[in-house]
Amino acid sequence: MIRVRCNDMDIKKLEELLYRKKTPDYRKKQIIRAVFDEAVPSFLDITNLPLDLRIYLNDELKILPFEVPEVLVSEDKRAIKALLILADKRMIETVLISPKPGQWSACISSQVGCSLGCLFCATGRGGFKRDLKTEEITGQVLFWRQYIKKNKIKGKFDNVVYMGMGEPFLNWENVKKSIQELTDKDLFGFKNRGISVSTAGIPDKIEKFSSEFPQANLAISLHFADDIKRSHFMKINRQYDLGKLGEVLKKYLTKNKRKIFIEYILLKNINDTPADARNLVKFLRRVGNQKLLHINLIRYNAVDFGLDASSRETTRHFKFLLEKERVSCTIRKSLGEDIEGACGQLAGNRE
Repeated sequence: MIRVRCNDMDIKKLEELLYRKKTPDYRKKQIIRAVFDEAVPSFLDITNLPLDLRIYLNDELKILPFEVPEVLVSEDKRAIKALLILADKRMIETVLISPKPGQWSACISSQVGCSLGCLFCATGRGGFKRDLKTEEITGQVLFWRQYIKKNKIKGKFDNVVYMGMGEPFLNWENVKKSIQELTDKDLFGFKNRGISVSTAGIPDKIEKFSSEFPQANLAISLHFADDIKRSHFMKINRQYDLGKLGEVLKKYLTKNKRKIFIEYILLKNINDTPADARNLVKFLRRVGNQKLLHINLIRYNAVDFGLDASSRETTRHFKFLLEKERVSCTIRKSLGEDIEGACGQLAGNRE
Protein backbone atom coordinates (compact mmCIF):
# COMPACT_ATOMS: atom_id res chain seq x y z
CA MET A 1 0.00 0.00 0.00
CA ILE A 2 1.38 3.41 -0.95
CA ARG A 3 2.47 5.64 1.93
CA VAL A 4 0.89 9.10 1.83
CA ARG A 5 2.31 11.68 4.25
CA CYS A 6 -0.30 14.41 4.08
CA ASN A 7 -3.58 15.63 5.46
CA ASP A 8 -5.08 16.47 2.08
CA MET A 9 -8.87 16.11 2.36
CA ASP A 10 -9.07 14.79 -1.21
CA ILE A 11 -6.63 11.98 -0.38
CA LYS A 12 -8.65 11.10 2.71
CA LYS A 13 -11.86 11.09 0.71
CA LEU A 14 -10.23 8.94 -1.95
CA GLU A 15 -9.27 6.42 0.73
CA GLU A 16 -12.83 6.43 2.08
CA LEU A 17 -14.32 5.92 -1.38
CA LEU A 18 -11.99 3.05 -2.19
CA TYR A 19 -12.76 1.45 1.18
CA ARG A 20 -16.50 1.63 0.50
CA LYS A 21 -16.00 -0.10 -2.83
CA LYS A 22 -13.78 -2.76 -1.19
CA THR A 23 -11.06 -1.92 -3.72
CA PRO A 24 -7.68 -3.65 -3.53
CA ASP A 25 -4.88 -1.55 -2.01
CA TYR A 26 -2.89 -1.39 -5.23
CA ARG A 27 -5.66 0.62 -6.92
CA LYS A 28 -4.85 3.64 -4.77
CA LYS A 29 -1.26 3.53 -5.96
CA GLN A 30 -2.45 3.42 -9.58
CA ILE A 31 -4.76 6.38 -9.02
CA ILE A 32 -2.17 8.54 -7.27
CA ARG A 33 0.43 7.83 -9.94
CA ALA A 34 -2.07 8.77 -12.67
CA VAL A 35 -3.17 11.99 -10.92
CA PHE A 36 0.20 13.30 -9.75
CA ASP A 37 2.74 11.83 -12.17
CA GLU A 38 0.70 11.50 -15.36
CA ALA A 39 -1.48 14.58 -14.70
CA VAL A 40 -4.75 13.04 -15.88
CA PRO A 41 -7.56 15.64 -15.75
CA SER A 42 -10.30 13.14 -14.98
CA PHE A 43 -10.70 9.78 -13.25
CA LEU A 44 -12.37 8.60 -16.45
CA ASP A 45 -8.95 8.81 -18.14
CA ILE A 46 -7.30 6.27 -15.81
CA THR A 47 -7.78 3.41 -18.22
CA ASN A 48 -6.12 0.74 -16.08
CA LEU A 49 -9.01 1.03 -13.62
CA PRO A 50 -12.30 -0.84 -14.08
CA LEU A 51 -14.89 1.33 -15.82
CA ASP A 52 -17.37 1.17 -12.94
CA LEU A 53 -14.68 2.43 -10.51
CA ARG A 54 -13.73 5.28 -12.86
CA ILE A 55 -17.36 6.39 -13.13
CA TYR A 56 -17.87 6.09 -9.36
CA LEU A 57 -14.79 8.20 -8.54
CA ASN A 58 -15.63 10.77 -11.20
CA ASP A 59 -19.09 11.24 -9.67
CA GLU A 60 -17.83 11.47 -6.10
CA LEU A 61 -14.53 13.34 -6.24
CA LYS A 62 -12.90 16.25 -8.07
CA ILE A 63 -9.22 16.17 -8.92
CA LEU A 64 -8.90 19.97 -8.80
CA PRO A 65 -10.59 22.01 -6.04
CA PHE A 66 -11.52 24.88 -8.35
CA GLU A 67 -12.81 25.85 -11.79
CA VAL A 68 -10.56 27.52 -14.38
CA PRO A 69 -12.63 29.99 -16.45
CA GLU A 70 -9.75 31.96 -17.94
CA VAL A 71 -6.13 31.42 -18.99
CA LEU A 72 -4.09 34.26 -20.50
CA VAL A 73 -0.80 33.85 -22.37
CA SER A 74 1.72 36.69 -22.61
CA GLU A 75 2.84 37.90 -26.02
CA ASP A 76 6.31 36.40 -25.60
CA LYS A 77 4.77 33.06 -24.48
CA ARG A 78 6.95 33.08 -21.34
CA ALA A 79 4.15 33.75 -18.86
CA ILE A 80 0.73 32.14 -18.55
CA LYS A 81 -1.81 33.32 -15.98
CA ALA A 82 -4.85 31.36 -14.81
CA LEU A 83 -7.88 32.66 -12.94
CA LEU A 84 -9.21 30.06 -10.51
CA ILE A 85 -12.67 30.06 -8.93
CA LEU A 86 -12.78 28.20 -5.63
CA ALA A 87 -15.74 26.25 -4.26
CA ASP A 88 -16.92 29.30 -2.25
CA LYS A 89 -16.73 31.45 -5.42
CA ARG A 90 -13.64 33.31 -4.20
CA MET A 91 -11.05 33.94 -6.91
CA ILE A 92 -7.29 33.62 -6.97
CA GLU A 93 -4.63 33.75 -9.67
CA THR A 94 -1.57 31.65 -10.40
CA VAL A 95 1.14 32.11 -13.01
CA LEU A 96 3.42 29.75 -14.94
CA ILE A 97 6.63 31.47 -16.05
CA SER A 98 9.70 30.54 -18.03
CA PRO A 99 12.67 32.47 -16.58
CA LYS A 100 15.05 30.56 -18.83
CA PRO A 101 14.50 28.65 -22.09
CA GLY A 102 13.40 25.11 -21.30
CA GLN A 103 12.64 25.86 -17.63
CA TRP A 104 9.21 26.50 -16.08
CA SER A 105 8.23 27.68 -12.61
CA ALA A 106 4.80 27.98 -11.02
CA CYS A 107 4.09 31.11 -9.01
CA ILE A 108 1.35 30.07 -6.60
CA SER A 109 -0.95 31.85 -4.16
CA SER A 110 -1.35 31.02 -0.48
CA GLN A 111 -4.28 33.27 0.48
CA VAL A 112 -7.35 34.87 -1.05
CA GLY A 113 -6.28 38.49 -0.90
CA CYS A 114 -3.74 39.70 1.63
CA SER A 115 -3.90 41.42 5.00
CA LEU A 116 -0.55 43.22 4.72
CA GLY A 117 -1.85 46.00 2.49
CA CYS A 118 1.48 47.03 0.95
CA LEU A 119 0.82 50.27 -0.91
CA PHE A 120 2.44 49.13 -4.17
CA CYS A 121 0.75 45.71 -4.46
CA ALA A 122 -2.57 44.94 -6.20
CA THR A 123 -3.33 41.86 -4.09
CA GLY A 124 -3.87 43.83 -0.90
CA ARG A 125 -6.20 46.37 -2.51
CA GLY A 126 -9.21 44.07 -2.04
CA GLY A 127 -8.23 43.13 1.50
CA PHE A 128 -7.91 39.69 3.05
CA LYS A 129 -10.66 37.10 2.48
CA ARG A 130 -9.30 33.81 3.81
CA ASP A 131 -6.40 31.37 3.88
CA LEU A 132 -6.15 28.77 1.16
CA LYS A 133 -6.49 25.14 2.20
CA THR A 134 -3.62 22.77 1.54
CA GLU A 135 -5.33 21.17 -1.46
CA GLU A 136 -6.12 24.60 -2.91
CA ILE A 137 -2.41 25.45 -2.79
CA THR A 138 -1.12 22.19 -4.23
CA GLY A 139 -4.01 22.12 -6.69
CA GLN A 140 -2.46 25.10 -8.49
CA VAL A 141 0.66 23.05 -9.18
CA LEU A 142 -1.40 20.08 -10.27
CA PHE A 143 -3.33 22.33 -12.66
CA TRP A 144 -0.10 23.50 -14.28
CA ARG A 145 1.06 19.91 -14.70
CA GLN A 146 -2.19 19.18 -16.50
CA TYR A 147 -1.90 22.35 -18.59
CA ILE A 148 1.69 21.57 -19.64
CA LYS A 149 0.71 18.05 -20.68
CA LYS A 150 -2.43 19.12 -22.54
CA ASN A 151 -0.66 21.88 -24.45
CA LYS A 152 2.50 19.84 -25.06
CA ILE A 153 4.73 22.53 -23.58
CA LYS A 154 8.38 21.57 -23.76
CA GLY A 155 10.87 21.99 -20.94
CA LYS A 156 11.26 21.08 -17.29
CA PHE A 157 8.73 22.13 -14.68
CA ASP A 158 10.79 21.74 -11.52
CA ASN A 159 10.32 24.94 -9.50
CA VAL A 160 7.48 26.24 -7.36
CA VAL A 161 7.57 29.72 -5.87
CA TYR A 162 5.18 30.98 -3.19
CA MET A 163 5.11 34.50 -4.57
CA GLY A 164 1.50 34.80 -5.69
CA MET A 165 -1.40 36.24 -3.72
CA GLY A 166 -1.03 36.43 0.05
CA GLU A 167 1.67 36.23 2.72
CA PRO A 168 2.66 32.54 2.94
CA PHE A 169 3.89 32.70 6.53
CA LEU A 170 0.51 34.01 7.74
CA ASN A 171 -0.96 30.73 6.49
CA TRP A 172 1.89 28.66 7.89
CA GLU A 173 0.16 25.35 8.66
CA ASN A 174 -1.37 24.97 5.20
CA VAL A 175 1.79 26.22 3.49
CA LYS A 176 3.88 23.77 5.53
CA LYS A 177 1.62 20.85 4.59
CA SER A 178 1.64 21.91 0.95
CA ILE A 179 5.46 21.94 0.86
CA GLN A 180 5.47 18.50 2.46
CA GLU A 181 3.17 17.26 -0.31
CA LEU A 182 5.09 18.95 -3.10
CA THR A 183 8.34 17.35 -1.91
CA ASP A 184 6.82 13.94 -1.18
CA LYS A 185 8.34 11.47 -3.65
CA ASP A 186 5.06 9.52 -3.67
CA LEU A 187 3.09 12.61 -4.74
CA PHE A 188 4.56 15.58 -6.63
CA GLY A 189 8.21 14.69 -6.12
CA PHE A 190 9.73 18.19 -6.31
CA LYS A 191 13.20 18.65 -4.88
CA ASN A 192 13.41 20.79 -1.73
CA ARG A 193 15.73 23.16 -3.60
CA GLY A 194 13.02 23.59 -6.20
CA ILE A 195 10.74 25.24 -3.62
CA SER A 196 11.00 28.98 -2.83
CA VAL A 197 8.91 30.90 -0.31
CA SER A 198 8.73 34.69 -0.34
CA THR A 199 7.80 36.60 2.81
CA ALA A 200 7.54 40.23 3.81
CA GLY A 201 9.23 39.21 7.06
CA ILE A 202 7.53 37.19 9.82
CA PRO A 203 10.47 36.35 12.16
CA ASP A 204 9.04 33.38 14.08
CA LYS A 205 7.86 31.68 10.88
CA ILE A 206 11.23 32.30 9.20
CA GLU A 207 12.77 30.36 12.09
CA LYS A 208 10.24 27.53 11.72
CA PHE A 209 10.80 27.43 7.97
CA SER A 210 14.56 27.22 8.45
CA SER A 211 14.12 24.27 10.83
CA GLU A 212 11.54 22.30 8.88
CA PHE A 213 12.74 22.99 5.33
CA PRO A 214 16.48 23.74 5.57
CA GLN A 215 17.08 22.98 1.88
CA ALA A 216 14.21 25.09 0.49
CA ASN A 217 14.82 28.67 -0.67
CA LEU A 218 13.91 31.78 1.32
CA ALA A 219 13.13 35.09 -0.39
CA ILE A 220 12.56 38.34 1.50
CA SER A 221 10.33 41.06 0.08
CA LEU A 222 12.40 43.90 1.48
CA HIS A 223 11.93 46.80 -0.96
CA PHE A 224 13.07 49.44 1.54
CA ALA A 225 16.15 49.58 3.76
CA ASP A 226 14.86 52.57 5.71
CA ASP A 227 12.40 51.98 8.57
CA ILE A 228 10.42 55.16 7.96
CA LYS A 229 9.85 54.42 4.28
CA ARG A 230 9.25 50.71 4.83
CA SER A 231 6.72 51.35 7.60
CA HIS A 232 4.85 53.77 5.34
CA PHE A 233 4.64 51.42 2.34
CA MET A 234 4.66 48.09 4.22
CA LYS A 235 2.77 48.15 7.51
CA ILE A 236 4.30 44.80 8.50
CA ASN A 237 7.45 46.81 9.29
CA ARG A 238 5.63 48.57 12.14
CA GLN A 239 5.47 45.21 13.92
CA TYR A 240 8.68 43.67 12.64
CA ASP A 241 11.12 46.43 11.79
CA LEU A 242 14.40 46.11 9.92
CA GLY A 243 16.29 45.44 13.14
CA LYS A 244 14.12 42.41 13.99
CA LEU A 245 14.19 41.21 10.39
CA GLY A 246 17.95 41.56 10.21
CA GLU A 247 18.44 39.55 13.40
CA VAL A 248 16.36 36.60 12.24
CA LEU A 249 18.14 36.59 8.87
CA LYS A 250 21.48 36.54 10.68
CA LYS A 251 20.31 33.47 12.65
CA TYR A 252 19.05 31.84 9.46
CA LEU A 253 22.41 32.21 7.74
CA THR A 254 24.30 30.93 10.77
CA LYS A 255 22.08 27.85 11.01
CA ASN A 256 21.34 27.00 7.38
CA LYS A 257 24.18 28.56 5.40
CA ARG A 258 21.75 28.81 2.46
CA LYS A 259 21.57 31.80 0.14
CA ILE A 260 18.77 34.28 0.85
CA PHE A 261 17.23 36.19 -2.04
CA ILE A 262 16.33 39.80 -1.26
CA GLU A 263 13.56 41.23 -3.46
CA TYR A 264 13.79 44.98 -4.04
CA ILE A 265 11.15 46.73 -6.18
CA LEU A 266 12.45 50.04 -7.53
CA LEU A 267 9.99 52.96 -7.30
CA LYS A 268 10.80 56.22 -9.04
CA ASN A 269 12.13 58.89 -6.64
CA ILE A 270 11.07 56.81 -3.63
CA ASN A 271 13.61 54.06 -2.97
CA ASP A 272 15.99 54.34 -5.93
CA THR A 273 18.42 57.06 -4.84
CA PRO A 274 22.11 56.68 -3.96
CA ALA A 275 21.11 57.16 -0.31
CA ASP A 276 18.72 54.21 -0.62
CA ALA A 277 21.50 52.10 -2.11
CA ARG A 278 23.76 53.01 0.83
CA ASN A 279 21.02 52.08 3.31
CA LEU A 280 20.59 48.75 1.59
CA VAL A 281 24.31 48.04 1.80
CA LYS A 282 24.28 48.93 5.52
CA PHE A 283 21.36 46.58 6.13
CA LEU A 284 23.13 43.71 4.37
CA ARG A 285 26.31 44.32 6.35
CA ARG A 286 24.35 44.21 9.61
CA VAL A 287 22.95 40.85 8.59
CA GLY A 288 26.47 39.67 7.76
CA ASN A 289 27.63 36.71 5.67
CA GLN A 290 27.15 38.92 2.63
CA LYS A 291 28.21 36.19 0.19
CA LEU A 292 24.95 34.39 0.99
CA LEU A 293 22.77 37.42 0.25
CA HIS A 294 21.64 38.11 -3.31
CA ILE A 295 19.59 41.15 -4.36
CA ASN A 296 16.95 40.85 -7.08
CA LEU A 297 16.24 44.35 -8.39
CA ILE A 298 12.77 44.61 -9.94
CA ARG A 299 11.46 47.61 -11.82
CA TYR A 300 7.98 48.33 -10.48
CA ASN A 301 5.14 46.77 -12.45
CA ALA A 302 2.45 49.42 -12.85
CA VAL A 303 -0.78 48.82 -10.88
CA ASP A 304 -2.33 52.30 -11.24
CA PHE A 305 -1.53 53.35 -7.67
CA GLY A 306 0.05 56.67 -8.65
CA LEU A 307 3.49 55.09 -8.43
CA ASP A 308 6.01 54.84 -11.25
CA ALA A 309 8.83 52.47 -12.04
CA SER A 310 12.40 53.69 -11.82
CA SER A 311 13.90 54.30 -15.23
CA ARG A 312 16.14 51.67 -16.77
CA GLU A 313 19.08 54.06 -16.42
CA THR A 314 18.38 54.59 -12.70
CA THR A 315 17.99 50.85 -12.22
CA ARG A 316 21.34 50.16 -13.86
CA HIS A 317 23.01 52.87 -11.75
CA PHE A 318 21.48 51.45 -8.56
CA LYS A 319 22.91 48.06 -9.50
CA PHE A 320 26.29 49.69 -10.16
CA LEU A 321 26.29 51.28 -6.69
CA LEU A 322 25.58 47.93 -5.07
CA GLU A 323 28.19 46.07 -7.08
CA LYS A 324 30.71 48.76 -6.18
CA GLU A 325 30.22 47.60 -2.59
CA ARG A 326 30.61 43.96 -3.65
CA VAL A 327 26.92 43.17 -3.31
CA SER A 328 25.68 40.30 -5.46
CA CYS A 329 22.71 41.55 -7.45
CA THR A 330 20.66 40.98 -10.59
CA ILE A 331 18.12 43.07 -12.45
CA ARG A 332 15.26 40.60 -12.71
CA LYS A 333 13.26 40.65 -15.90
CA SER A 334 9.54 40.87 -15.17
CA LEU A 335 7.49 38.32 -17.08
CA GLY A 336 3.79 38.58 -17.80
CA GLU A 337 3.29 42.31 -17.29
CA ASP A 338 1.07 42.47 -20.39
CA ILE A 339 -1.35 39.96 -18.81
CA GLU A 340 -1.08 41.52 -15.32
CA GLY A 341 0.76 38.44 -14.12
CA ALA A 342 4.00 40.07 -13.00
CA CYS A 343 5.19 40.70 -9.45
CA GLY A 344 2.63 42.71 -7.46
CA GLN A 345 -0.08 42.58 -10.13
CA LEU A 346 -2.14 39.54 -9.06
CA ALA A 347 -5.55 40.59 -7.82
CA GLY A 348 -7.83 37.59 -8.23
CA ASN A 349 -10.52 39.26 -10.32
CA ARG A 350 -11.63 39.63 -13.91
CA GLU A 351 -11.84 43.42 -14.00
